[in-house]
Amino acid sequence: MSRSLLAAAVALTLPCMAAAETLTLYTSQPNADAQRTVDAFMAANPGIDVEWVRDGTTKLMARVAAEIEAGAAQADLLLIADMVTLEGMAQAGQLAAYKSAEDAAYDASLYSSEGYYHSTKLITTGIVYNTGADSVPASWADLAKPEMANLVAMPSPLYSGAALIHLATVTGTDSLGWKYYEDLAANNTRAEGGNGGTFKAVAAGEKPYGVLVDYLAIRAKAKGSPVEFVFPEEGVSYVTEPVAIMAGTKHMQAAEKFVDFLLGEEGQQLVVDMGYIPARNGVASPEGFPSRDEIKLMAFDPAKALADADANKARFAEVFGVQ
Repeated sequence: MSRSLLAAAVALTLPCMAAAETLTLYTSQPNADAQRTVDAFMAANPGIDVEWVRDGTTKLMARVAAEIEAGAAQADLLLIADMVTLEGMAQAGQLAAYKSAEDAAYDASLYSSEGYYHSTKLITTGIVYNTGADSVPASWADLAKPEMANLVAMPSPLYSGAALIHLATVTGTDSLGWKYYEDLAANNTRAEGGNGGTFKAVAAGEKPYGVLVDYLAIRAKAKGSPVEFVFPEEGVSYVTEPVAIMAGTKHMQAAEKFVDFLLGEEGQQLVVDMGYIPARNGVASPEGFPSRDEIKLMAFDPAKALADADANKARFAEVFGVQ
């Protein structure tokens, strides 16, 4: 039998198999988390492959903007740090609306009412203190008391996206407002760099108190670091690593399945296994973290934070005397 006839005969004996559909994901997740996320989704959806690109949110957004400008957008999905960035893209018409049935298990504040983005986890900002500190703060207001002069470190909103969201949240809270930041500045609070630098300063005892994202302190404590984390009585600000579908994707149904997977119970359990607070109600937090119903989220409006971002940065720089 000729090779062509043999090939035809073999083809007739094989079941008809559709080629796998391929999604492209741009994400700011750590590499290990991104790989686990993609692997878990593909295991649950064997007909869909996912290729992913990982970088910081700022760099990814610059890449997306350049691709859109060139008329050659590559990503089908975004899974990045915060809702404010995606709110800007939604307003620019760059995201596709998708109202997932899974949204019903989430607080309304954690997803776009139009369906442009959906939170997948909670990374809250609270207070970290060194176990050798003289007192234990219970509230944000405690950090601005006169006796805290020269004792507090925090990430700068000119550098950290989470810190900028924290600033927008706190200054929008009536009991705190901009006076709170003015009091911090008067106390010579160190405001520079990102969360990593703040954690190192507190863990080393250089500064007894700090403003920090939850997982850095809680994970370090579990490994023996001399730190404790406080969820302040006023509540916590938060970033949520939301997922969004790019407008113009040619794989809308597959992208919707990716969103549903992340928001569903299996995807949220994956979030817990990675050591983060799940955004979905009714899912237990990782060991060492409070349950979702014990965490008070401060009021936050992504659209207002987006509109105020430049003014907030400028005012912060003025208050703290930085460039």
